[in-house]
Amino acid sequence: MKNILLPTDFSDNAWNAIKYAIQLFKDEKCNFFIMNTYTPIIYDVEYMNPGVDRFNLIDVVRNTSEKGVDKLQKKIESQFKNPNHTYHKISSFNTLTSEIEELHDKHVMDLIVMGTKGATGLSEILFGSNTVHIIKNAKCPVLAIPSNFAFEAPDEILFPSDYEVSFNKKQVKQIVDIAVSNTAKVNILNTTYGDDLSKNQEENKQKLDELFKNVTHIFHSVSNQSVTGAISEFQLKMRINLLVMINNKHSFFENLFFKSTISQIGFHLNVPFLVIPSGKKKH
Repeated sequence: MKNILLPTDFSDNAWNAIKYAIQLFKDEKCNFFIMNTYTPIIYDVEYMNPGVDRFNLIDVVRNTSEKGVDKLQKKIESQFKNPNHTYHKISSFNTLTSEIEELHDKHVMDLIVMGTKGATGLSEILFGSNTVHIIKNAKCPVLAIPSNFAFEAPDEILFPSDYEVSFNKKQVKQIVDIAVSNTAKVNILNTTYGDDLSKNQEENKQKLDELFKNVTHIFHSVSNQSVTGAISEFQLKMRINLLVMINNKHSFFENLFFKSTISQIGFHLNVPFLVIPSGKKKH
């Protein structure tokens, strides 16, 4: 069974991501973990009314969180009746990033699905800093759903790669699973600046070809174009409805997302985005 974490702050954006996850995996047996984290602001004791116990404040916030998660589970089960799906509730006095870190350590989840909208409301900051932080540090794949993206089965998947990663089965498993269950085509996109692929890149490309042997896949090569430009153009040309990347350190992925400011993304992402950690490099 797949274990899927659904973080929520009870916003419309989080609900949209939850609906996407439930529909994407409707035919698979899944354990969904609905999770809300809370960190009450403890006011300076001097300024608090005498007799107000700050531990009562934590109880109030905990209560609100637990009731919210409970209500959300009932809402999901009434709208999406599915015998394949089991729900678990997590209400935790913790920050979202720390709680995810602890769940990673306990190997609780195979995938995190969350909304992308930042709390700033600025359209150019497309991912909230929480989402970006989780994408950057996650030890399991993260699927980020743009707010207002109505569910559509991913039948055209775009997978940009510089072929600098020595791919393995575990990394591409999530892509293969989604492609197989949605009879999707995987478009592997490489951008070059006129140079031929190195021997290492050619070997990695061959390995990828082998790993995708049970899936319809096509290799595309675009020259003299930035990665962001190539992705944007490809999205316009083909009706892409899922973008996938492997977050290999010191690669174009990192340059693309994390070099400027951590919460700013260089192109307007309007489709779900699956980020897969590269795992430890073998030396």
